[in-house]
Amino acid sequence: MQKIQCAVYVRKSSDRGLDQEFNSLDNQELACKSYIASQAFQGWEYFKTYSDGGVSGGTMARPGLQTLLTDIHNGKVQVVLVYKIDRLSRSIYDFKSMMKKDFEPHKCDLVSITQSFDTSTAMGKLTLNMLLSFAEFEREVASERVRDKMRATKSKGLWVGGVPPLGYDIQFGKLVPNETEIPMVKAIFQAYLDSSSLLACRDKVAAMGIHGKAWTTKKGESRGGGTMTANIVERILKNQIYLGKLPNKSTGEVFDGQHAAIIAQDLFNAVQEKIRANNNHIGSGYCLGTALLHNKIMTSDGTVLKNKVGRRNCNSHRRYRYYYGGGVSLPMGDIDSIVSDTIKQFLDSDMNCLGDDKRISFKQTEFSPDLIKPMVEKIVYYNNKLAIFINIADLGYLTPFQKDNYMNSRMNPMPCHISEDGNYVIIETEVILSSRTCINYRNSGGSRDLLTKAENATMLIKALGYAWKYKQQYENGVGIKTISAKEQRDQRTIYKYLNLAYLAPRIINDIMDSKIPPHINLQTLFAIASKYEDFEEQEKDFYRR
Repeated sequence: MQKIQCAVYVRKSSDRGLDQEFNSLDNQELACKSYIASQAFQGWEYFKTYSDGGVSGGTMARPGLQTLLTDIHNGKVQVVLVYKIDRLSRSIYDFKSMMKKDFEPHKCDLVSITQSFDTSTAMGKLTLNMLLSFAEFEREVASERVRDKMRATKSKGLWVGGVPPLGYDIQFGKLVPNETEIPMVKAIFQAYLDSSSLLACRDKVAAMGIHGKAWTTKKGESRGGGTMTANIVERILKNQIYLGKLPNKSTGEVFDGQHAAIIAQDLFNAVQEKIRANNNHIGSGYCLGTALLHNKIMTSDGTVLKNKVGRRNCNSHRRYRYYYGGGVSLPMGDIDSIVSDTIKQFLDSDMNCLGDDKRISFKQTEFSPDLIKPMVEKIVYYNNKLAIFINIADLGYLTPFQKDNYMNSRMNPMPCHISEDGNYVIIETEVILSSRTCINYRNSGGSRDLLTKAENATMLIKALGYAWKYKQQYENGVGIKTISAKEQRDQRTIYKYLNLAYLAPRIINDIMDSKIPPHINLQTLFAIASKYEDFEEQEKDFYRR
């Protein structure tokens, strides 16, 4: 009988009682393990327990849950057991998202041991949605009660709890000025007025030996007191508590506190005015800073792509810069790199589309990153191509980059043509836009989402090389686990590469000759190889016939 690996997920919203010898998490785990034992006749086998203590079910940012989802993706878990559905999530959206993206594609089942329903039937789905709706309602009602209590407490000028800000201590539930820390807070405010930026202010604060708030927990543990970051400095500079106020973020109200102010209103206002003046992207996700090709990239219908900053998901702290507009999103770093490389290649080319005078002017020009902005008039993105328009109507912008006795002697062939009005040289570069970072680059420690046609071909050829290598090892009796450990790739990835070894000969030959359709990248090739065994079906999808 095939063994079914069963994982147990337990969660408790607060950390109250977790230090007890037998707590709520232990009770949930014991009940789920007993249920697994009762299903041993079906091949169920306990695998692992994933625990999140003191974490709300309204968020996906839970270490235990994320580890569980990773193991589901890696095929380690076939059944997940919870005490109740709301232990997994109290959000209908998050729950459905997990079912669709994590559980169903990897054939993993979910079992609630205290709630019996079958999600394969319409009534079962209705029951599940009703349970989740009540769980989400319960969480939102509890949150509203907490917010109302906090607002009422602040309206009376009382401290609602938590770590006090630098400059204050807590005595009998109230904020009391700390005479030792007050000069530090005033020094931070004055340092910002004397600095050019938050980073410069942070450096001055560090040089003065000022650290973050240090405190002792009820258990006697020392916390805080670390080096201040720019974010911590900014929070201090914007904190209205130093004016004797208590802001309530949920409603935007500001109440008079019962504690004494330690910063003068004039000093606070001067700092806020300087913060606003230094902010060059107020109220916008668009970054109007130093993007190389700002307002120069557009789609074929004329929509201009703006440079923007964002995150790939709400739980990520890494920020990405890209050009966005008209439903098109292009990674900024890759686009800038490709355009820069293309300009270098143009200066090293034979420029056979230009007359002698203009060709000589370009050949006397030495490449510099500062040359790109005046040289590139616009870029049109269409059909997996970048059409780069180089300004040749007035070459006066080349003068700062021309040096005495400099002449570029390289004459590499490069296709180009002149626009109908004669004002631009147009160079077309084919690119492959992938929705995900390619495995080859990810394993190399890089991060490229946009590849030129040549880079994409190189990546696919390397992938075929890996496929034939793994195939030869597998046919010689080496197990998948051994190959996976040796190559430092998970077994699922090894299988994906193995599938490539069984692609249609025509597809393999065209990849080796770099005759690759524009829509094909490593991810789509993996999908074709795993979806079809028949050569004709593979070719139909590869060539989109």
